[in-house]
Amino acid sequence: MHESKLGKLHKILSNQIHLGKINYAVPDIWNAWDYSGEETRKLPSNELLVNPFRFYSSVIETAILPNVNKKVDYHLSLSKMLHKTPKKNELGGDWVRKSVLYSTMIRSSSAWDHDRSYTLDISNFNGMKETGTFVKMLPLLPFLKKLGVDTVYMLPISRFSLKEKKGELGSPYGVASFYDIDPNLKDNMTGNKMTVEEEFQAFIEACHILNMRVVIDIIPRTNAVENDLIKSHPDWFYWIKGSDYSKYKVPYVDGLESTLAPDFKYMKDVYHSKDVIRHIQMFQMNPKAQNEALWNDLVNRNPEDFAKEIEDIFDLRVAPAFSDNINDVQPPWTDVTFFRMFLDHPKDTSIYLKNKNQPPYILFDTIKANLYPGVVPNTELWNTLSGIIPFYQDKYGIDGARIDMGHALPKELLKMIIDTARNVDPDFAFIAEELNPDNASKAKASQYNVIIGNGFWMEPRIWQKEMHKFVYGAKDIALPMFACCETHDTARIAGRDGGRTLSRMVTIFNMLLPNLVPFINSGQELYEIQPMNTGVDCTEKDKFVLDKSDPFYGKLALFDKYAFHYTNPLRWEIADHLDGIKHMRAKWIEEITNLDYYLPIYFNEFDTPVIGVSYFNPKTHKCLLVVGNTNPYSEVSCNAGIELLRKRAGNFNNFGKLFYATYEMSRDYHEFSEDGRIFFNLGAGEVKVIEL
Repeated sequence: MHESKLGKLHKILSNQIHLGKINYAVPDIWNAWDYSGEETRKLPSNELLVNPFRFYSSVIETAILPNVNKKVDYHLSLSKMLHKTPKKNELGGDWVRKSVLYSTMIRSSSAWDHDRSYTLDISNFNGMKETGTFVKMLPLLPFLKKLGVDTVYMLPISRFSLKEKKGELGSPYGVASFYDIDPNLKDNMTGNKMTVEEEFQAFIEACHILNMRVVIDIIPRTNAVENDLIKSHPDWFYWIKGSDYSKYKVPYVDGLESTLAPDFKYMKDVYHSKDVIRHIQMFQMNPKAQNEALWNDLVNRNPEDFAKEIEDIFDLRVAPAFSDNINDVQPPWTDVTFFRMFLDHPKDTSIYLKNKNQPPYILFDTIKANLYPGVVPNTELWNTLSGIIPFYQDKYGIDGARIDMGHALPKELLKMIIDTARNVDPDFAFIAEELNPDNASKAKASQYNVIIGNGFWMEPRIWQKEMHKFVYGAKDIALPMFACCETHDTARIAGRDGGRTLSRMVTIFNMLLPNLVPFINSGQELYEIQPMNTGVDCTEKDKFVLDKSDPFYGKLALFDKYAFHYTNPLRWEIADHLDGIKHMRAKWIEEITNLDYYLPIYFNEFDTPVIGVSYFNPKTHKCLLVVGNTNPYSEVSCNAGIELLRKRAGNFNNFGKLFYATYEMSRDYHEFSEDGRIFFNLGAGEVKVIEL
């Protein structure tokens, strides 16, 4: 058995309780486990004034450790810990299809202005960190349990580069090291008594004790323009002259439309474009290939600013990445670059190269390695990339991973990554960053368990009936998709038309839908309106939806110091609703996740805003109906003929039990006509759950 890092953390915090008589406030919503420290004071601001050492040690002692089974090793993945292996006809990791995921960026999700100085300090005047840490995420775990969450999905936690950083703090997607944990996630309360790696281990241990799994983001296609691998493998990257850096831009192809997928039919035009020719000619051989002795001397000296030394000595810089769409309007992504997946040029498009000795270059085809592979794989790089997940499995016991842009990797490399991880843990889950449901079958063939899908785009578009299409069409998708109305890259659902009413409706409704996996974006449960990033389905004005007096006006959590609005007056509303609905989900989870039990409910009213789903289990002869009014402004009355459901069920009495409704209490349900139709009256954005 491993040493309990959670136990070590508890001891370190407990031994410092006498130091905690300081001005330290936390949102009251962080206390979903009845903390009752003797010093606690409730503030008018919906905060609690607490002794931080007692507060964080108490959540471990009170809400987590009592659940420990001493015979279990919590450093393993949950499946290995419980000795769960996939059945003969099951794909390992399919547990994620029954999960409720919560997407968190640790730096923001557990950030707070603890000393109430109106700024987020890396170290405030009490020496406390106000940006998020693994330690500060611990009191949020009971709150996530209240929401029904059983899987914590973390945005990148690796050490990232600050070169060409975005915003105040930089993007976690600009990874500088796959194996080092972001040192900014280290908590000051433990001082030098624990490393950030140990605190991450303690966090995962806590999740596993609470029967929650942990999924991480890995980014095998890109890396920071300043990263550790450049020193040992400069040939894995693309290089341009430092003196030409200001001229570097996305090449434009005249005669082609904007934002085109890099289909082969366009490639002749691409390579004959004058701007593309100019762009390709910017690329140079890597510095080691140009002068190996000079390079080795630089590596041996290992200067602090390695990238600057390369530029000073060789006049070379790593070339920034950009979108693989032709004529994409996005500028270069100056903080990240692409890995060179093959040691030669793409075999299908190299025929267009005039210079047969052309140095490696970034273009729409070379970076889309799944469509345009070379002949010579970069085997050493592939071995490195396929070893990332096993490292986190062995050291931390993670349960699953999302592969960033996995569909754009060489197919053979993607298979290596997935197979290597499942050799370590046969029940390891993989999430595909596939937004197009039409490609779900390809993701399934690659052994993914779920795809992200396009719910974040469909669900908010209620007036165009896109949410109807999303829910009713989900049964036909080859893999389950995320039931989500927002992600860390999109506009917030509470900031869109329909506001909080639509946000509440969709968040609740998503818990009970067929072939869809509930996904809650951090802050969604609080009616947060400020997006974390404006990368997808956003406009520039979405960045400025907060009041100008708000300290986080114009800031994005993905790049800036940001804390969610945990003290807003309706902060408990969605949580309280989900606290009830999670029991219905648990009771009916086998039916909800089995399409053989599913039947859609259609309504007799033309163009109704209501969506309905039902589940019938022939073994129990019970039926569940879930209906939701997508109109966030008006109530609606409607009725549904449920002949198919009656036929499948062998008929049933005109009697039901209303187990959940947004605006009324549980009661008997008698709203049937003599001919067996069922009637519904739904308030604005109301969801009702009825058992027949």
